[in-house]
Amino acid sequence: MGEFPISALLGGMLLGVSASLLLWANGRVAGISGIVSGLLTPKQGEVNWRVLFILGMVVASLFAPLMGFSLPMSLPVTSTGIMVAAGLLVGIGTKLGNGCTSGHGICGMGRLSKRSIVATLVFMLVAIVTTFVRLHL
Repeated sequence: MGEFPISALLGGMLLGVSASLLLWANGRVAGISGIVSGLLTPKQGEVNWRVLFILGMVVASLFAPLMGFSLPMSLPVTSTGIMVAAGLLVGIGTKLGNGCTSGHGICGMGRLSKRSIVATLVFMLVAIVTTFVRLHL
């Protein structure tokens, strides 16, 4: 069950279902950066659903191996400094872009938002260029 095309399809379907359920039940977009950001600056009545959404992602990942999904055989090894810098750059990028890959790529494009379509094209292009540079230069 954990083979690439099937696991990618199932993962995408689960993301779509969770994003749709959150929009339907709460009227909220399932952008992970926005959900986490809302926990850092909480508003009245906004904490419970955010905590439950994040916990759901963590708990689901713990149960995935029981359902036949496997972790990658190896993870890229890098320094802690590079990991911290990368995390900060991602955080800055999501703040500047008013959202992350899940918010723009899944929810925004599903709503045919022009801003999300442009944002998704930009971050996909940057990812392609980054991968090319990393592997070939």
